Amino acid sequence: MMVEMTLGKLHQLKLAGMAEALSEQSQSPLYGELSFEERLGMLVDREMAHRDNRRLANLLRGAKLRYAGACPEEIDFRTPRGLAKDAILSLTQNGWVKGTQNVIVTGPTGSGKTFIACALANSACRSGYGAHYLRLPRLLQELHIGRADGSYGKLLSRLAKYAILIIDDWGLAKLGDKERRDILEVLEDRHGITSTIVVSQIPTEKWHDTIGDPTIADAVLDRLVHNAHRITMKGESMRKLMSKSK
Repeated sequence: MMVEMTLGKLHQLKLAGMAEALSEQSQSPLYGELSFEERLGMLVDREMAHRDNRRLANLLRGAKLRYAGACPEEIDFRTPRGLAKDAILSLTQNGWVKGTQNVIVTGPTGSGKTFIACALANSACRSGYGAHYLRLPRLLQELHIGRADGSYGKLLSRLAKYAILIIDDWGLAKLGDKERRDILEVLEDRHGITSTIVVSQIPTEKWHDTIGDPTIADAVLDRLVHNAHRITMKGESMRKLMSKSK
């Protein structure tokens, strides 16, 4: 009866992890051999683990990663595609996020660029950083709608708060005047404060032409490329390789 009352109070205090651990302890005689301090420590450890797991789940849910299951452990280093294992594993330590640096992932269609970007974001979420994934066409669409309905400023503020913003499908089409100015606004708000991952089929040396206006292109590249870690992928499409192996 006492345990049930305590469990109820723990749930009222929103200590679900501790309540779960107490329930387990009350149902197993093995815990009776432990001291009060040892059992209390186990309750606190369970609560901390529960909160860490819940926070990670919330961060991953908010990140809306294209590949929700992408994580560093799932990166394929065996297939030849130009991945430097040491460099990738170094990035998964998240020092680039702490240093507000960027990552640029380029390579042919199907080479696994987006998976790598999502795996890096997953690693950062594990360390408590917030991330968000958007394809460039969708980002531009949201900014266009924001201009029309008056939410443009709020949208820019929201985008600026993510520790990591993933912009996928960069450079598939040449930008119009409003589009390149919108991109500059997004990157200006984030420059030196947060980190950005850009995923593109287009090599960085061709981005200037894709952006269009030389002055704005210089400003965009200055905020995006100069402090970026670059991952250049090669090889045959992973989708083709996987279909051949079936």
